[in-house]
Amino acid sequence: MLKASLVAGGILAIAGLVVLGGTSPAATTAVAGPSGIAYAGEVTQGGWVRGKVPQGTRLLTLDGAPVKIASDGAWFAAFDRDAKPSATLVATLADGRKVSQTIAVAPRAWQIENVDIARKPGGATEDFMKIRQPELDRINAARVLQTDAQGWRQHFVWPAKGRISGRFGSQRVYRGEPAAYHSGLDIATGTSGTPFVAPADGVVILAAEKPFTLEGNLLMIDHGMGLNSAFLHCSQILVKEGDHVKQGQVIGRIGMTGRATGPHLHWSIKWNDARLDPILFTGPMN
Repeated sequence: MLKASLVAGGILAIAGLVVLGGTSPAATTAVAGPSGIAYAGEVTQGGWVRGKVPQGTRLLTLDGAPVKIASDGAWFAAFDRDAKPSATLVATLADGRKVSQTIAVAPRAWQIENVDIARKPGGATEDFMKIRQPELDRINAARVLQTDAQGWRQHFVWPAKGRISGRFGSQRVYRGEPAAYHSGLDIATGTSGTPFVAPADGVVILAAEKPFTLEGNLLMIDHGMGLNSAFLHCSQILVKEGDHVKQGQVIGRIGMTGRATGPHLHWSIKWNDARLDPILFTGPMN
């Protein structure tokens, strides 16, 4: 059995290697492979890993895509809702040698509802897209912004407490034709105006001045390393773009703006293009 001990900064030392996230109740897997690439996290579809590269690493990739490395050698990566059963980390060392680590990504049993009716025909109209496309452009531009945020190192807290009215990854299938899956977690509090907080440190990368067609009043927070949170349907946004926010800081109020049938907070998380399950960052609601 590997011997583990807690050290300063919430880092778990395992058999002489270092793995970030050791104090997090959501960090359920710790690996120190023969490659020397150490990591811990929720190694499953919609999950994440944090770790440290071997000393002297100058490049890290996940399935061929670059993974950012912090100045202390720490890194963060994640797995899309529909991630394949395995992924490969490759570290290129200073002398040009490469070491690799294969990660087994556990499948999830998603909440799938089969509906015996045909899916509604048609798509977005030209008039709708004239309004929608600038909103999408702004969202995409926000997601590529790079900040100095360090929230990716933290164990996330719940932005609000309430009934979970929609789960990440759930999906309807209309006579064999799948609709888009639910890309976030819905927290219903019953009333508009309930404050919500930043789940981790970050920088505000988008704060809508007026409601978007679908998201309503949209707030986006960058947590660094390509990781960001989006909060939809707000009744009020209490921060502005460029603000640095701290974990637990009130940043907005829950509402039902945009396409919403009742007051709730839709919280979604992305790492680069991968959509992630927020509950794997927080653990169950207490």
